[in-house]
Amino acid sequence: MTDTAYLTTTLAAIRKHSPCEDGWEKLLKHLGKTKADDEPLALVTVLDSNGLQDALWCLRAVDGHEREMRLFAVFCARRVQHQMTDTRSLAALDVAERHAAGLATSAELAAASAAAWDAAGAAAGAAAWAAASAAHAAAAAGAAVAAFDAARDASWAASWAAERIYHRLSYPPIDAAKDAATLEFRRRFGSGVTAPVCRVGP
Repeated sequence: MTDTAYLTTTLAAIRKHSPCEDGWEKLLKHLGKTKADDEPLALVTVLDSNGLQDALWCLRAVDGHEREMRLFAVFCARRVQHQMTDTRSLAALDVAERHAAGLATSAELAAASAAAWDAAGAAAGAAAWAAASAAHAAAAAGAAVAAFDAARDASWAASWAAERIYHRLSYPPIDAAKDAATLEFRRRFGSGVTAPVCRVGP
């Protein structure tokens, strides 16, 4: 079992989900088109045109591949796991990975997601809260939240946690978590080359 896939959608599929007009017009201009069509459109093309957040949003216009989306959410959360002060957050990531591999039940995932949410509520400090929220989002991917929403939410929470860390330490405002997520998006969803599931530490 692999954790990468070459994800495509179409402009017609994206349009059905009512994208924001600014992002839609930007994508059309990048493609040299004026309206939606049914030609295959690689998600990495959206990434190149509109950036990470719009590319993550467009995951909702992709059929299937929930497993890869869930693992992307876990990847984002793992980037800031060193800020997770509650073992429930880390446990949620482990369960999310096992669920993606078919080794944990949906009930176990739902319980882990709920525990991670409680951990986020108990987290002290903005960075710890954001990191715990990233763990909750990753676990929620297979629970009550759609996989594409979990991928987006985990990426956002991890980026926000990293920003808080840099601010606290007076580092330059460079969002390493967002850069890592962008590279991982390209690797996971834009590559025909498969790779084993692996954890990425802080």
